[in-house]
Amino acid sequence: MDDVTANREGLEQALYSLLPTGLAGVDAARGRARLRTLVTLRWLAVAGQTAAVIFVQFILGFDLPLGLCLTVIAASAWLNVFLSFAMREQVLLKGWEATLQLAFDTMQLALLIALTGGLTNPFLLFLLAPVTVAATSLRPRYSISIALLGIACAAVMPAFAYELPWRPGQSFDLPPLFEWGHFAALGIGILFFVVSSARLSEDEARLVRALDAASIVMAREQRLSALGAMSAMTAHELGTPLATIHLVAKELAADFDEADPRHEDVQLIASQADRCREILGKLSRAREAEDIVHANMPLSALVEEAAAPFKGLGVELRVTYSPGEHGEPRVPLIRRSPEILHALGAFIENAVSFADSEVRAVASWTDRQFMVTVSDDGPGFAAEVMPKLGEPYVSQRSDAHLGGGDMGLGFFIAKTLIERTGGRIATRNRTPPRHGAIVQAVWPRKALESLESDRMQINSPQVESKSDGL
Repeated sequence: MDDVTANREGLEQALYSLLPTGLAGVDAARGRARLRTLVTLRWLAVAGQTAAVIFVQFILGFDLPLGLCLTVIAASAWLNVFLSFAMREQVLLKGWEATLQLAFDTMQLALLIALTGGLTNPFLLFLLAPVTVAATSLRPRYSISIALLGIACAAVMPAFAYELPWRPGQSFDLPPLFEWGHFAALGIGILFFVVSSARLSEDEARLVRALDAASIVMAREQRLSALGAMSAMTAHELGTPLATIHLVAKELAADFDEADPRHEDVQLIASQADRCREILGKLSRAREAEDIVHANMPLSALVEEAAAPFKGLGVELRVTYSPGEHGEPRVPLIRRSPEILHALGAFIENAVSFADSEVRAVASWTDRQFMVTVSDDGPGFAAEVMPKLGEPYVSQRSDAHLGGGDMGLGFFIAKTLIERTGGRIATRNRTPPRHGAIVQAVWPRKALESLESDRMQINSPQVESKSDGL
């Protein structure tokens, strides 16, 4: 395996070592909560609870155990005051610390609801609030603990709950079946919120990490490009001092007799200065040529460049190109893109690793779009991962394509880079009796077509190779 392939594998290993993977990594990424957030939410709850109690007691005229209700509300307020003095508001709480605070909020809210009707109180559903906060910010074991605590508090309410406040001299009695139906709705709601919120947070954390990995890839490509520009600048800047050294050495050589030992030393300095100037001249010319290629290159050449590192690895890798419907006969020029090169390289590498004997990369074009199709004769995409293609961290590697984490992140990065350049990805398995996988990247012409294509079209090669049917 050549140096380019080894570098690509090294980059993938570095990404996996820098970024947390699996469920443990997701939990670690979202297992903390900020104290200031919990304190702010608790102040909002205190204000809302106080307003609700005062409204029911003095506006609606319902008889409430006002003293007990205000005492329960004051407990939350005093907890906030204590935390504000005891801890910095910007501190990140540990998982168990945030869980204790949310457990207090759950029990405080359950007690207030029990004092105002228990399961008959329509505000019973507010028990979902601390559960949702836990599910979105804490690890699953902590959020499940808060969910079970909320359900348990609701389950024991009938044993000590006060009657639902109502107008003086009247009572409002609901049948037990309604109360238990209310409890069932709460329990189902809590379970739904904790599962859905945890899943959404998990997916978001995975996506953020995968996008960070894509950013690392692009930063690496940009650094390599910057190194090339720096070499050209260095060659230009060193040209003048080297010319001065060469001129001074020549003048010194003329001042010494040929028999003088210093004459030979000065001649050596002049010759080495000449050699340095030649090397810098080659660098400058190579960089100028690279800039031309970097700006514009045939579509076929871009695919050839992406496939070059993976030839000679025991699998026949064929690159072909041909026009599609209404496509011009000459290969169109496009803007060279490091993103596309990396993405196509990832698709081709994946195909080579799974192919039995052959991989084909076919470039084609129409009057509206460009297409690059990578196919192989391997086992194809596993049926269980076909719906998940493009998601980060596809795991459980098998003999079929993308059955595992080895390329789950790589495929996501490649797909993301293609989409950033204005393209889209389509994946499928080959139609039986053929076997293998197909990955096709498609771009609108305006997304990639070179602005100088009309002027440089005469340098684009004629189509000499036709692609076979896939």
